[in-house]
Order: sequence, then C-alpha cells, then structure tokens
Amino acid sequence: MTTDQTRAAVLVDALTLAQALAGDEPPVLLDVRWALGRTDGHEQYLAAHLPGAVYVDLDTELAAPPSAEHGRHPLPEVAALESAARRWGVREGSSVVVYDASGGTSAARAWWLLRWAGVRDVRLLDGGLAAWTAAGLALEPGQVTPEPGDVVLVGGAMPTVDADGAAAWDGALLDARASERYRGEVEPVDARAGHIPGAVSAPTAENLDASGEFLPADRLRERFRALGAAAGAPVAVYCGSGVTAAHEVAALASIGVEAALYPGSWSQWSADPSRPAAT
Repeated sequence: MTTDQTRAAVLVDALTLAQALAGDEPPVLLDVRWALGRTDGHEQYLAAHLPGAVYVDLDTELAAPPSAEHGRHPLPEVAALESAARRWGVREGSSVVVYDASGGTSAARAWWLLRWAGVRDVRLLDGGLAAWTAAGLALEPGQVTPEPGDVVLVGGAMPTVDADGAAAWDGALLDARASERYRGEVEPVDARAGHIPGAVSAPTAENLDASGEFLPADRLRERFRALGAAAGAPVAVYCGSGVTAAHEVAALASIGVEAALYPGSWSQWSADPSRPAAT
C-alpha cells in the first residue's frame, strides 16, 4: 500500500466525503461530539451537524459504566456495541465515517471501537466539523433517525494490552495525555498524578496542525520515530481513559504503524495502589 493509500484508509477529507455522501452508497456518518467535563454534545449536534449524521453518545454508547477496577471508559460489551451500531444504521458491509468538533480526538474512539469490532471500512473526517464548514459545505439541524442496521460485531480485531501488559511492555509505550499530566504536575480527574514507568510523553494534540487536521505523513513519521514508534517495532498507547489514545492509534495507523491500545489507561492504573506512578 502506498503512503497515500495507507492514510486514505484512516482519514477522509471534507470534499471527498461530500462526494461520497452524494453517491449511490453513502457512508454511515456518525457525530461523536464529546469533551471532558462537558455534557452538551447532543445539544451541539441538534443545533447543526453534517447532513444525515447520527449522534453517538461517547459515555453511554462507546463505553461501559465507569469503575475504579476498569477505568473511566471501559470497553463496552460487544453485544451492547452491536445494538448501538445497528441503531446508528450500520449494516453488513457499510462504510462508516466519524467526526467531531475537536480534531477527531473523541471521534477516534468510535473509529477504534468499530475497527476493533470487525468493521473494516471506518474513517475519520480529517479536521472534523471545522474542515467541513471551511470547505463551504452545509450543515443541517435536528435529529436524524436512520433505518436500523444489521451489522454483526465480533471484538478483538485491533490489538489491546491490559495493565500487566503495559507494565511489562517491551517496546514504545506512548502516553497520549497532555505533557503536564504526564509529568504529574496536574491531575484533574484521576486518582493519582504521574505516568506509567517507562512510558514516553506523546501528547495527542501534537498529531494535529493549527487547523485541527492531521500532520502530513512525513511529519507524523518523524514525530513517532523520535518517540521510538516505527513500523515493525512494538508500540502501545494509553491516555486517561482510552479515548484520546485511540486518536494516537489512528495517527500511527495512517503511517502504517500498528499500535495496541491500553483501554483502562491511567484512570485504571492510578486507581490501583499497587501500581507505581512515575513523575
């Protein structure tokens, strides 16, 4: 696969998406607006969204209930995810495009989960809502309720690690949180400050340019190579609760590097007093 093909399997630009939506077999379009500490994603969606987009609630549809044992956003049961995906209109063989208003950092959770559950053709709208409007494309208000889908999901198609696996990881372990959280200077939501010993700081925000679009492939490759993450080397990623880490997995996938996700992430690790925290 060429560099362009590898990237196109993960990301789609606004004009290409607009053409696909106008075609005979438009992709299922999912709006995954979410941000830590905010609960108005659905209200934002109702006010204006991409034409035909279905709203997805990250906290309730892309995660199981939070717990100290499993973290703030545990992976949902496959049956629950399948039921949700059918509500969104995902059918066997559907292509899916996901977006948000934050550079893909929340939509990537849907990208990763659907890929993990066996949906082959899932892409992120590069630049999200901002890229769509910057291209002069229209939005629409209101709720979209699609015809139910019939997709059958089976978990395990994307690699994961658990806490023991992260502790013993023999390769690049990337911490996708903001660098001040990695260093342990602040911890706004989780039990303790710091990071998993041996992890390197690789903030998700640095995968994006000033407009919220993914950096060009050569710059992403250079960034991750400097962090010890290159094709053929073992790479794992975590964040606070397995959301922004999915964005880092997508960024790596766009340059042909497969990375495992630690779904429990720091929210699970830090709640276990037997796990050490480095600062």
